[in-house]
Amino acid sequence: MNTDKKKRVLSVFIRVHPWLRVFFALVPALLCAADEWPQFRGNPQLTGVAAGTVPANLKLLWTYEAGDSIESSAAISGGTVYVGSQTADLLAVDLQTGKLKWKYKVQEGIAESSPAVHDGVVYVGDSSGLLHAVRAEDGKGLWTFKTEGEIKSSPVVAGDRVLIGSYDGNLYCLSTRDGKLIWKYTTTNFVHATPAIDGGVIYLGGCDEVFRGIRLSDGQEVMKFPAGGYTGASPVLVAKHAYYGTFSNDVVAADLGLKRILWRYTNPARSFPFYSSAAASGDRVVLGGRDKLVYCLNAKTGKPIWTFATRARVDSSPALASGRVYIGSNDGHFYVLDLADGKKLWDFEAGAPLSASPAVADGRVVIGSQDGRLYCFGQ
Repeated sequence: MNTDKKKRVLSVFIRVHPWLRVFFALVPALLCAADEWPQFRGNPQLTGVAAGTVPANLKLLWTYEAGDSIESSAAISGGTVYVGSQTADLLAVDLQTGKLKWKYKVQEGIAESSPAVHDGVVYVGDSSGLLHAVRAEDGKGLWTFKTEGEIKSSPVVAGDRVLIGSYDGNLYCLSTRDGKLIWKYTTTNFVHATPAIDGGVIYLGGCDEVFRGIRLSDGQEVMKFPAGGYTGASPVLVAKHAYYGTFSNDVVAADLGLKRILWRYTNPARSFPFYSSAAASGDRVVLGGRDKLVYCLNAKTGKPIWTFATRARVDSSPALASGRVYIGSNDGHFYVLDLADGKKLWDFEAGAPLSASPAVADGRVVIGSQDGRLYCFGQ
């Protein structure tokens, strides 16, 4: 069939099925949006895997001075970097130039809560316990929701709902339209970790040492089992399995179908907690440890594939792209490692601890430091 005939057939098909016109109109936007990092860990499954590629050779493109510590991990959407600072500012910075677009003042400093961007709105929590919804275009505040404890969890958006954990022990589900409470789920300790979502179920490991599955539609608990330890890290979901580190000095793999722990990895020579949230791709799970090591474990067995030594604790959560690992360390270095064997490919000395996690989009990597600098690397 020649090209003209194909076009005529497609035109007739669209007239018969008008919804296809909407679909084809959205395709370019969907393709453009694919290479973004709109929330903590990049997606609702918290995989830490970038959709696009990153150049093999990086250089520092720009630095933005926020004025105080950046422990919030950046989000990147629509060519803009969104990040929180202890100056009590939510910042919007141009990804290409590093120039400030706008800043929005929150009530107290933004600690580890990382922005989530969805449908033109940025969501972020602050240390006073407020969740803020802010217009992405110009930084205009839309609504706030008050919890009864500080927020270190990062928001996750699912359709018309936004989820946020609080140190008041609750996981909240709110309407994205107006911030009204839809439901809340109460745990027995702080909700520090960011919830992961898959198949209409929210998965959350907690400070009460319980791993839960909570139905997104109505907030009802659908599964619960011992998490294996006090858990500050957020779980990564891959193929009905969850992987996360604990303050019991181990890394856990849980089968979500069987509702039980499959394996636990503990370094026999170094007993330190895991605060970094894992990234997962293929047969590999990568995360940092407070024993100064970056770990790559076999997803099926929990056996170490490689480790890489830094000079301080690694609370930063890794990002994976183009067969490489991108991660910060409290030794003040930003590292690029080979995912295959853990060899160092490049590092950048920031000079201050990097406990925030990198965000990757449009061939660029962005990470904040505890001296208030936001760095962008690329070509």
